[in-house]
Amino acid sequence: MSRVPPGDAAPVHDLIGIGFGPSNVAMAIALGEHNARVDRQEAITAHFFEQQPRFGWHRGMLIDDATMQVSFLKDLVTLRNPASEFSFLCYLKSKGRLIDFINHKNLFPLRVEFHDYFEWAAAKVEDMVSYGHEVVGVAPVVRDGAVEYLDVTVRSGESLSVHRARNLVIGTGLRPLIPDGMERGDRVWHNSELLARVAELDGTAPSRFVVVGAGQSAAENVAYLHRHFPAAEVCAVFSRYGYSPADDSAFANRIFDPGAVDEYFAAPEDVKRRLMDYHGNTNYSVVDIDLIDDLYRQSYQEKVLGTERLRFLNVSRLVDVEETPTAVRATVKSLVTGEETPLDADVVVFATGYRQADPLGLLGEVADRCLRDGEGRVRVERDYRVATDPEVRCGIYLQGGTEHTHGITSSLLSNTAIRVGEILDSLLGRSVKSAADEARTVADGIGSAAR
Repeated sequence: MSRVPPGDAAPVHDLIGIGFGPSNVAMAIALGEHNARVDRQEAITAHFFEQQPRFGWHRGMLIDDATMQVSFLKDLVTLRNPASEFSFLCYLKSKGRLIDFINHKNLFPLRVEFHDYFEWAAAKVEDMVSYGHEVVGVAPVVRDGAVEYLDVTVRSGESLSVHRARNLVIGTGLRPLIPDGMERGDRVWHNSELLARVAELDGTAPSRFVVVGAGQSAAENVAYLHRHFPAAEVCAVFSRYGYSPADDSAFANRIFDPGAVDEYFAAPEDVKRRLMDYHGNTNYSVVDIDLIDDLYRQSYQEKVLGTERLRFLNVSRLVDVEETPTAVRATVKSLVTGEETPLDADVVVFATGYRQADPLGLLGEVADRCLRDGEGRVRVERDYRVATDPEVRCGIYLQGGTEHTHGITSSLLSNTAIRVGEILDSLLGRSVKSAADEARTVADGIGSAAR
């Protein structure tokens, strides 16, 4: 494996982004719009690295009739810059669907359409990203006892390269969560891979699916599998009596307002915990009421007709999974009676959510210079910058992993446009180019003039 180290004369990026999901696409757009307004000397140089071969955002859950749960106005730019050419409305105009969308009278586009919008936006800033490049480590560059730069090691194929940065913005997304004691396999899936794995069943005739989970993705999985395999039974397993509706009422939705981030950040810890308890049902383990009604209507109709294929094993949990090459046995335990029921199925799908990746996992010894609170959580400033030792002059910004400091909305699509604008303001306010760099630039200019 080859390795190309940077030299002191190598270019230094003002910002390097790790990951290129929607958050860092929005960051790239904000940077591009800033650079278009200023002189070249004031422009921020930036580059992003994404390990996927192309842009992709939860591709495995792009079910054809699934809709977004946030308004199209909460796109990558509108709340920050309503006049941006990167808005969802500009996307619709470019696709010839603007009038059709307006006539549809709907704030919530299809998820597959919003993904196409993300791809469209990402393609317009593709000069700022390298796909198929995985960041594998970050090392400090120390001068006079201070961390002046960060060297980012990137792997592409069999090659390693190192890129120097004054600041990092980390947007590595979420990781699928499987319950303890369970493992993914050929017949045990996480819902994040649903569509790709379903395609593998083409030409077969599955007779039963088991879907574990009580949130939006779980309900969407149940509805999709029931529709896609009209001869199969679909068993939904969850510990509640039924799916709980999402609270998307106007007042509750204020938890997603940009101003709510300020309030949450300033609140005492006990108030933060109460706010999360009060408003967790706006986002976690809840389902759109229309989908709940559709599933119940379908279930009741099947009971009337004597063709029951939808089964809801409520107040229960999955306690064991045994996979064989041809089937999987799921054992479901009643939380009321303790009775265990074996279910022989073709596939078990865990729609059990995601966990945040360790935001400092790639930082190596730099992570030791990042500060933590009394509970061991990363300390994050209001501008999404990780709190560090004074000797660290570089900024490390997080797009995700900040719920404990900034609240529910801090890392969701609802706040993406505002968040990247605040990170941009922080970079500008901290003067991204150090005095040493400016002196070096001046010297280079003098040298060039002499030559």
